[in-house]
Amino acid sequence: MDASLTPEQDEIRRTLRELLHSRCGPRELRAAVDTPTGHDPALWTALAEQLGLPGLALPESYGGVGCSATELALACEEMGRVLAPSPLLPTAVLAAPLIAALGTEAQRAEVLPRLAAGTLTATLAVPGAALTTALALTGTGRGEWAGGGRAGGVQARGAGGDWRLYGQVDQVLDGHSAGLLVVAAHTGGFARSRTLLFLVAGDAAGVVRVRQTALDATRSQGRIQLRDVEGRLLGAEDGRDVLAALASAGGTAAAALACEAVGAADRALERTVEYVRQREQFGRPIGSFQAVKHRLADVYVAVQAARSAAYYAAWAGPHGERVGGLALAQALEALRIASAEGIQLHGGIGFTWEHEAHLYFKRAAGDELLFGPVHRLRAHAADTARLFDAQEVAV
Repeated sequence: MDASLTPEQDEIRRTLRELLHSRCGPRELRAAVDTPTGHDPALWTALAEQLGLPGLALPESYGGVGCSATELALACEEMGRVLAPSPLLPTAVLAAPLIAALGTEAQRAEVLPRLAAGTLTATLAVPGAALTTALALTGTGRGEWAGGGRAGGVQARGAGGDWRLYGQVDQVLDGHSAGLLVVAAHTGGFARSRTLLFLVAGDAAGVVRVRQTALDATRSQGRIQLRDVEGRLLGAEDGRDVLAALASAGGTAAAALACEAVGAADRALERTVEYVRQREQFGRPIGSFQAVKHRLADVYVAVQAARSAAYYAAWAGPHGERVGGLALAQALEALRIASAEGIQLHGGIGFTWEHEAHLYFKRAAGDELLFGPVHRLRAHAADTARLFDAQEVAV
């Protein structure tokens, strides 16, 4: 692995950072999360038209840029630095790879160019709080998370080639505003249950969507109710490739989320360092005290270690190595440490609603609830590697 970034990757990061610096400051961020969609549509249009961000990792034949998941992860790092609320994660990281991997040629030709252009947003809806299990990050990903044919989650019933969906899905990223829903549903009853993915238009008859109040306001979530809704089957009906595609998408998503968390942790550390250089106590900046230096040094080491792990996961994914879960665990832990230390070292101002420090702490806590927790990510990685299997010990 060559750890240095290519000139193209450096250019993507530089251009995106400049755009976000001018269009997504603290004031713009707070205004965006209060909109009905939970993000700034004008900023999303700029990201799509000027940088091609939604189609960064999509093939050029479908209107994408043709880069790899590595470039998409680096873009997520810059988005994470400013906590930019946008449909990038559910659209480009979760939904688009599944449509590209499982969709028929007609489905890909219809949907992917619109996703790449930013004119259509999408999201992945899985039952309950089983997103990381479905993506094979904290579970086996064998389909038990979909209910195994039992009541609950989303049920799909086929009749004459048509599919009707009914059920409810909570905690769907951008579920209240996405134009296209990729819904995981179980079919076939208890004995012959299988998990399939369906394409459902966000404004289809029978779809009821409500934005939920989330701990992290910069990561919009919605509750989706499907009341006898028409769905289009994504890919083949046998469903043999669904779980494998979800696991593959999970590795890419973990690397992107890890880079995003690293960007947020790095910015939280930068803001804290800036503050301790200015705040004075006993006639000197508090950053000059040895205890403060040690605490910030520990945060710096955690952030740099997480960045190394995240970059390696972004590089290793396209090469067939699944280390995204471990990288995500390390990045979430680094973000939690950096944001918590930031609040502590900001003193009284760090607890106020007007300051941005609490937004980074809420991103850390919210991401761990959605994509973790850290100990489960590590436990599943250890189980997958058979790290603690009983072995004979030579005496």
